[in-house]
Amino acid sequence: MNLNKVLSKKAQGFTLIELMIVVAIIGILAAIALPAYQTYTKKAKFSEVLLATSAFKTAFEVSAQSGKFAALADADAGTLGLPAAVGATGVVTSVTIADGVITATGTAAVDSATYTLTPNGITAPIQWTQGGTCLTLGLC
Repeated sequence: MNLNKVLSKKAQGFTLIELMIVVAIIGILAAIALPAYQTYTKKAKFSEVLLATSAFKTAFEVSAQSGKFAALADADAGTLGLPAAVGATGVVTSVTIADGVITATGTAAVDSATYTLTPNGITAPIQWTQGGTCLTLGLC
């Protein structure tokens, strides 16, 4: 028996069906992983929108504790120690505060999602309620 002939017949490589199975498995894994990765990247981008509200939140709390507001209706952008509305930067389209409600809007890169923070009042401790379309999109 010639050992070289036996080895050469067995060591031919992969068959077509084996390659097709591997390609199918890679395709299934890619179909599952790609949407999850896209959501992950949108969440990472939307964190910039969330961060943009922090200056307004802090300014509102300081102004409220200083007694500058008689009611929530007094808490508007650019008045009584609150910053003026912010225009577009990065993935943030705008950030503003009206009647105490802080609203931040993202660009199309984050599906133009909005994020709102609503205070429970003007007396300490101030509790904030999150809202906006980012909740239904799973971004915040």
